[in-house]
Formats: sequence, structure tokens, C-alpha cells
Amino acid sequence: MDAIVTNFPRSEDQTDRPSQKEAEDAVRVLLRWAGDDPEREGLLDTPKRVAKAYRELFSGYELAAEDVLGRTFEEVAGYDDMVLVRDIPFFSHCEHHMVPIIGKAHVAYLPNGRVLGLSKIARVVEIYGRRLQTQETMTAQIARSIDETLNPRGVAVMIEAEHMCMAMRGIQKQGSTTLTTTFTGAFKTEPTEQVRFMTMIRS
Repeated sequence: MDAIVTNFPRSEDQTDRPSQKEAEDAVRVLLRWAGDDPEREGLLDTPKRVAKAYRELFSGYELAAEDVLGRTFEEVAGYDDMVLVRDIPFFSHCEHHMVPIIGKAHVAYLPNGRVLGLSKIARVVEIYGRRLQTQETMTAQIARSIDETLNPRGVAVMIEAEHMCMAMRGIQKQGSTTLTTTFTGAFKTEPTEQVRFMTMIRS
């Protein structure tokens, strides 16, 4: 089954967004619910710190991958073979439990006359990583954003990650890794391109 992909574009209307004070008050409620005292010395500044940290951890909602991918280059001396950026580290958060997902992404595409700056690919991973996510959705979002913006002959994305919702709670299986892939264009229709992608990742 294909993942349902939502890009969550930036909203021009922020009137329904809670204030900084409301966010800090919510943290105080959680501290009390957990059984601690938000008024004790060690926790006095915790609500402010948590709100600030969340602003950074979820900064991907303020950015659009299409803006990052907007600039491309055509002077590539006829190069039309695979472009692969592998082992891109990222941190995200599970949308079900809001605990970390820690992993790395491998992203490749087959140029169709235009190429991206390599840092742009890593930036797209960062944008989607800094949102509440499922790994399946994040994999599909990265592939779709590159596919729709660059219009290459194909895109391949693999993500390998450990989910703290499995390591820290519930089944508590530390060290287990989840792999997800999305292929478009030639990577989807030509098995040899998939094999090349997987071989280059593991080489």
C-alpha cells in the first residue's frame, strides 16, 4: 500500500496557534501529571526550555521543501547517471508517541537535464524530519518532493531508523532498525536500477 503523503504547507494564518505562555502552561500540566512539582527549583525554567526546544525540533512545519529545491543547475556536461547522497543523518519524532526516531536516509535520482545542489537533498531530509512523522510517510514525502520539483527520470529513497517508541516503551526492543523505501520512474519500473541503488548504498 502506498503511503498517504501530506506536505503540510506553511499556513499564512497563525491566529489559531497557541501562544508561548499556553505552550509553557501545557508543559507544567504534564509535569504535574507525571507526578512532579513544576514549582521546584530544578523545573522552574523547564516549561520555557521545552517550548523553545519544540520550536526547533518541529521547525520543519515552517519550511517548504519546494522552496529549497527551487534552484537547479543545467550545466552538467551531459551527465545523466545516478546521483546518490547516502548516510544523511536525521532526527525526527514519532507522531503516535512524540518520542525520537533516529536514523539515516539515502536519496538518489536520475537526472533529466537538471541537477540539484547536493546540500539541497540533505536539507529536504531535514525539513521532513523536523515534523511529527511516521517513517513510511517521511520516505514518500522526500521522494515526491524531489520527483515533482526536479522532474527527474526517477527517484529512490531509503530510510533506516531506530524508533524510540519501540526501544523505550511498549515492547522495549533496543537496537531494532526499520527500513522503508520509495521508488519512482525508472527506479520503480527497472529492477536493474533498484539493484544499482542498493549496491551503491551498501558498497
